[in-house]
Formats: sequence, C-alpha cells, structure tokens
Amino acid sequence: MARIGVLALQGDFLEHEAALRRLGQETVQVRKPADLDDIDGLIIPGGESTTFCRLMRDFGLYEALSSLLLRGLPVWGTCAGLIVLAREAHGLPYPTLGALDILVNRNAYGRQVDSFEVDITVPALGPAPVRAIFIRAPVIEAVHEGVEVLARLPADPRVPAVGAGTAVAVRQGHVLGTTFHPELTDDLRFHRYFLEMVAGGRAHTS
Repeated sequence: MARIGVLALQGDFLEHEAALRRLGQETVQVRKPADLDDIDGLIIPGGESTTFCRLMRDFGLYEALSSLLLRGLPVWGTCAGLIVLAREAHGLPYPTLGALDILVNRNAYGRQVDSFEVDITVPALGPAPVRAIFIRAPVIEAVHEGVEVLARLPADPRVPAVGAGTAVAVRQGHVLGTTFHPELTDDLRFHRYFLEMVAGGRAHTS
C-alpha cells in the first residue's frame, strides 16, 4: 500500500483523500516540510493558485517540494495544482515549481459562472470517456518537448472557443497534470493511473 501525501493548505484536498481511501490507500495531509517524510507520492489539489503559492512560501514548502521533484517523487497537480507545477504561468506573482514544461494561462475560460463539464477521451485510461469538470480552469497554451499529452478538449458546444483542441491532461515523466477535477466525480481511473505511476517509481528506486 502506498502512502500518498495531499497538499492540504487550501482547496479540495478532502475530495482527493476520499478517492484515495476508496482505493485502499493511506493518505497524509501535507502542510509543512516534515509532513513530506516517507511519502510515496503527492497530489497538489485544485484551489486558488496565488493562495497556494503564498502559503507554500509561508510554510517553507518550496525548497522541500523542489528537492523531492528533483529526486523523482511522483506528483499530480489538478487545476491550481497544475499551475503550481508548470514551468510558466501567466500573471502568477510567485514562482512555480517548474516541473512540467508547459505554459498555462490561469482562469482563461472565465469566472466561476463559466465552469463547464464535458466528456473527454483519455486513451491511457481505456475506451470509456472521462467526465471532466472545469472550474475556473487554466488553459495550457504551450506544451514543450518531453511532455506527453494524455487528453485534449473535443470540439463540443459546451467547450469555450478558447479551449477547443487544447491539452487538458499532460505527463512529463513522474509528474502528472490535469486542468480539470477528477476528484469531483466517482470515476477513479485517474487516481488509479497516478497510483500506477507511484508503484513504478517505487519499483525504480527499490
């Protein structure tokens, strides 16, 4: 059984914990560097990216998280978590962790009222579509070499024009990012996918 940390400074960390518990995983809420000890993977949940970064600075987490990422710890960021992991984020007044070589535009779909849901195809998760919930989501404007695109938005009347065809799920080695919120649905496939990444990382370092 893996021990998965969930950054619990702000945002929907409880939903990720509930999904992981349904899969029989041990979870730990991460609020300070000591909470990162002996974890096998980390999820940075959705929330507000500026608040996340400010609290990460205030709690002394930047250096500890950067070190773990360099050492290959599997990390998954959803929505704001993806922004925190990106190499560059428009308008973010704090440094990112720079673990995903992408450029993101925060809240590019609009305000809370502009949130939407749509079915997307994620070949890595099988043929059944994934219901993706976008809430003040970022848009991935550029994907650079070494980043694998796992899913893109379809041409669908529910999708804002700014998003059609753009990447919404990406992976770069041991780092996963989704612009939407798998933890807000009953579909556990993305959490299982991340746990497979964690298992692969543990096998590689054992």
